[in-house]
Amino acid sequence: MDDPYRDPELVPLYDIDNPDGEDRAFYRTLADELDAHSIIDLGCGTGLLTRSLATPGRTVIGVDPSQTMLDYARRQPGADSVTWIHGDASALAPNATTDLAICTGNAIMHVAPGELPRTLTSIARALRPGGTFSFESRNPARRAWESWTPEATYHERDTPVGHLREWLTVIDVHEGRVTFDAHNVFPDGEDRVYTSVLYFRSAEELRRDLYAAGFTDVAYYGDWDGTPLDDNSRIAVFRATC
Repeated sequence: MDDPYRDPELVPLYDIDNPDGEDRAFYRTLADELDAHSIIDLGCGTGLLTRSLATPGRTVIGVDPSQTMLDYARRQPGADSVTWIHGDASALAPNATTDLAICTGNAIMHVAPGELPRTLTSIARALRPGGTFSFESRNPARRAWESWTPEATYHERDTPVGHLREWLTVIDVHEGRVTFDAHNVFPDGEDRVYTSVLYFRSAEELRRDLYAAGFTDVAYYGDWDGTPLDDNSRIAVFRATC
């Protein structure tokens, strides 16, 4: 797939735009509650959460299809405590030994419908019996893409690579598939445009796909604190047992 995070100058801004917060705290708490000794972070990106999970006595694997993201992750403090793999879920060993697999930052929304069943099956095969898979995905009922207009998303800021002007433009919406461009205008006027595709799926669609891949005890919530999901929920947070 095309890598929307392929620009080495812009990748460091990802952690600035997505700082540590309640989402990563949720996954760290989950790992502690499960006493997880082996963890897979699928779609690990810059590895901010991945590295924080790599506490003594744990084996942590970070997997991402973006070589640029992984190159950045490998240079960060604590990176030596993580095994980094360039690839997608097909790169996971089907050894049924992992305690916990996570897919954060709405990364599962990048997986196309034709790839999702294989992705979930690969995760299930990597988990031990009784292992846990947890992830979050944007709630399509909120129709978040309708607010991704140039007017609503335009902002300017000073960054390590200079003063940037940035905005989003939605290109196409079709049956849950949202294609949009991220514009990044550098001080010299160059507009680096990166196209992303996200697949919005209902909680019931995802639940059905998880069961089909062999998961059981699938539960979902409308926030990190376990609030029930409704049409106003921004995300759906999933937890499933293998």
